[in-house]
Amino acid sequence: MTDILDILDIEQPGAAEISRDSIIHGDKNKKKYVTAKAVKRPEGMHREVFALLYNDNKDLPPLLPTDTGKAYKQTKAKLGMRKVRKWVWAPFTNPARKDNAVFHHWKRSADEAKEYPFAQFNKQVAIPSYSESEYNQYLKSEDWSQAETDHLMDLCQRFDLRFIVIHDRWDRAAFRDRSIEDLKERYYGICATLSKVKTNPWSNTVTSVNGEKRVYHYDAEHERKRKEQLRRLFDRTQEQIDEEQMLLAELKKIEARKRERERKTQDLQKLISRADSGNVPVAHLPTNNTESNTPSTTAANMVRRHERKLHKKKMTTQQRPMRTVDNVTVEWSGIKFPEARGTGVWLRSQRMKLPPGVGQRKSKAIEQELRLMNIDIAPTPTEMICKHFNDLRSDLALALDLKNALASYEFELQALRHQYEALNPGKTLTIPASICNTSTDSESKPIGEIIDVVGSPGGLNSTI
Repeated sequence: MTDILDILDIEQPGAAEISRDSIIHGDKNKKKYVTAKAVKRPEGMHREVFALLYNDNKDLPPLLPTDTGKAYKQTKAKLGMRKVRKWVWAPFTNPARKDNAVFHHWKRSADEAKEYPFAQFNKQVAIPSYSESEYNQYLKSEDWSQAETDHLMDLCQRFDLRFIVIHDRWDRAAFRDRSIEDLKERYYGICATLSKVKTNPWSNTVTSVNGEKRVYHYDAEHERKRKEQLRRLFDRTQEQIDEEQMLLAELKKIEARKRERERKTQDLQKLISRADSGNVPVAHLPTNNTESNTPSTTAANMVRRHERKLHKKKMTTQQRPMRTVDNVTVEWSGIKFPEARGTGVWLRSQRMKLPPGVGQRKSKAIEQELRLMNIDIAPTPTEMICKHFNDLRSDLALALDLKNALASYEFELQALRHQYEALNPGKTLTIPASICNTSTDSESKPIGEIIDVVGSPGGLNSTI
């Protein structure tokens, strides 16, 4: 601005004198901008509701929906010089209807020749038909008359096998009252009979599996029992439900205590068998250059350590009696699969789950034996397969336990032989062949042969 005034020869306005007041109070002449006071959200009102009342400019919301700003998506309308497609108000008929009713709707003029598209969803059930001779020859029943059977098939045709509606529309004035199970049993019995007689099955109850024709069989007695059980379950009072929950909780506590006792018993048996066999690692025993690690020195070291422990606890020591080998009868039970006690619906495959007491190592061993036998480890859980599959795995677990027990007995027998030879140099312990069985024989036999031996009348006791 100063340069323009100089070019035009215009005097410049004099600069304001710099004084003490201009320096101190100079900012008072500046323009003040007034900011709008923010509207505070009322206490208790959600943020989303408050945002509907005010926008960024604090304007009231519009009464009608408007689009004032750019949205996230661009408009898809493509405006041009082309003509719009023509729509006409035209009549139409539905092929699924049999009354030839005429309706009207808007549609494009190019779609006039097309059929009504929703007619394809009209699916109808194929109901069997029979002649007089076929009824007298195949379908005659003492409990059902021909008029009653014809009335049932007519209702099935009218209401598309909705047996609840069929039971409601049943003519009780002309025929005796029938339950839904009776109606279903009669209908599916007719379907099964006609599917065996006729070569081309029409019914949906006939399926083909691997070229074999299978007919659906309706079990009316099972359906009655199922509904009765559901009725009893639904009619339970609150006291009965609370009592059942209490009994289930007590059962879980009892099973937990039982598992704890079994675990302690197994640990105690392992300790007793380890003490009886005298199998102590050499690294934990005191070593001496003048002594060799023979069975006699090992037994002596064990006795000295045991006496020192008892002396510290101030307990009287007793010499352990010599262990005698007697005929031992061991009861083996294999795997005990628990019964399904859960209320409500449960899968039959749960019966094939191994109990929690079976360890992971034994489970892997059982699966390995099943693979060696070319048996699927997860077969189809039918009633018969569940029973036989559980029995087979129980026998496999029993055979594995017997194999391990035989190996431990042979190891203990070998240890006793070495102790005898160490205490009596030059002498050899001779064991009858009826008692001693080499481990090579048990290892060479497959599990299936061991199961056969166990299943024999005197197999287990005679082997041990």
